[in-house]
Amino acid sequence: MKSRIRKPRTPKPKQVIGMTDIVDFPDLELFNVEAKIDTGAFTSALHCKDVRLERAGLQSRLSFCVMGQAGAIEKRFYSDTFTQRIIRNSFGVAEKRFVIKTRIVLFGRIIKAEFTLADRERMRYPVLLGRKLLRNRFIVDVSQKNLSHESGKNNIPLSKLREVNPTAGASRYGGPSTN
Repeated sequence: MKSRIRKPRTPKPKQVIGMTDIVDFPDLELFNVEAKIDTGAFTSALHCKDVRLERAGLQSRLSFCVMGQAGAIEKRFYSDTFTQRIIRNSFGVAEKRFVIKTRIVLFGRIIKAEFTLADRERMRYPVLLGRKLLRNRFIVDVSQKNLSHESGKNNIPLSKLREVNPTAGASRYGGPSTN
């Protein structure tokens, strides 16, 4: 057997991100959503309501409503691909939450990430970006705000988003759909 000599990988430079930012979720058709960068949280979280399992025979699918800017229900989504985990909330209480994978746009980059679905109605920011999403991509500068949004790079043309995800509203990664 021949052994291959691999070139050492050159790590990508890390992008500086502020304490907060404004992000897009193309799979969920949510745009300009306020997010807090939270290095204390491992997993990212997305504000949702009415999260439940729907059973049809032997199949189960996750149903949830994403919330709009004014706190009104934007749209109901369904996902066949999800997991459940025990997560410690901001008060230190363990709770079981559903986890989905979806895409988020930051600094013009489309990032596939996991988000727990949580009722964040009483929180200032509907989205938390945790260490798992930040790791090896970003350095947090808490004196800055909205660096991704202000860079103007989040305006990815719809055609580019559809190159990665040709089905409107449904992620090729097994993420949410509206049907």
